[in-house]
Amino acid sequence: MDYKDMKFHIVRDTDRGLCHQGCGRQDKQLNTYDWLADVPGNDESTDLVEVQFKNTRKGYYHNVNNLDLKKGDIVAVEASPGHDIGVVTLTGRLVKLQLKKANIKSPDDIKRVYRLAKQVDMDKYREAKSREHGTMIQSRQIAKDLGLKMKIGDVEYQGDGNKAIFYYIADERVDFRQLIKDLAATFHVRIEMKQIGARQEAGRIGGTGPCGRELCCATWMKNFVSVSTSAARFQDISLNPQKLAGMCAKLKCCLNYEVDNYIEASRRLPSKEIVLQTADSDYYLFKSDILAGLITYSTDKGIPANLETITADRAREIIAMNKRGEKPLSLQEESQQQQPKGSVDLLEGADISRFDKAKKKKKKRRDDRSGASSQRQPKQSNKPQS
Repeated sequence: MDYKDMKFHIVRDTDRGLCHQGCGRQDKQLNTYDWLADVPGNDESTDLVEVQFKNTRKGYYHNVNNLDLKKGDIVAVEASPGHDIGVVTLTGRLVKLQLKKANIKSPDDIKRVYRLAKQVDMDKYREAKSREHGTMIQSRQIAKDLGLKMKIGDVEYQGDGNKAIFYYIADERVDFRQLIKDLAATFHVRIEMKQIGARQEAGRIGGTGPCGRELCCATWMKNFVSVSTSAARFQDISLNPQKLAGMCAKLKCCLNYEVDNYIEASRRLPSKEIVLQTADSDYYLFKSDILAGLITYSTDKGIPANLETITADRAREIIAMNKRGEKPLSLQEESQQQQPKGSVDLLEGADISRFDKAKKKKKKRRDDRSGASSQRQPKQSNKPQS
């Protein structure tokens, strides 16, 4: 079997060549792993399917014609007006859970799946998509001529080419009634304006974050939660705008990922305002390792001086002693004080004379070589030849 035959065999076994049951090819943003794909009767539990369009736009439709739809099928779905072309990304019971996440409650928002896309549908779809970039550039110029403070970030044509969605970003309220008239007269399609935020724009464009991985908003995040600088303060992260900002110039969404663990761990630490008193001096909190439960204290409020690192349990023990009017000799425990802190000898037990032995051997070898060479070469006489 040559390579071509093997490739055809793989395509035939993977259901239309795009996916295999629950694990789909990762060429679509917000791809969902269908872990119920192998459960018997999963497709028969509901006629709802999830269809994805350009970038992160998704829709949910009823399979009223009972088509044998699999993940990766290209279908023609109902739109207003006409029809749209998308890719099936999920079927079965998980679609109901996706409806809850998308907060779709009205049954009018769920339209129908017409058919599997034909060649005629695909030709119209490719023709409409080829016009998107030029339309976006031209529409930006039209908005600039009208003096509107907005940015048109993307344009998406419907599959049949009868409608275009213009995604824009604006900090203030924009009156784009004249803009819609000019766009409709220029492109001769139905116009829909949809405002998005900076995070949604980054998700639609995609990219790689400072962590080296693809952006979360372009891969798996569907809902965006507000991020504040308090999340960075809880995690003791430096409030550097260049470090905290993501590709969208907003605070990184990943600041919220571990903040709950830090908040829970910080509750086990004593208050930052408490001063520890010892027999020698008073100690002020300098820094703390929240997850490790270690606290570093300094004898000066402003600068690091005589730093001592102790555990949270030891800190609470000293606080309790101070409340009783007692002052320990130092912050460290007595068991640690009894252990002398001496320098560590890295060469303890090592034979340093091993270097001298190696030198003697080398010198002996050199003497042997010089003696052998003297035996091989006869001495030349200084007497003149007669």
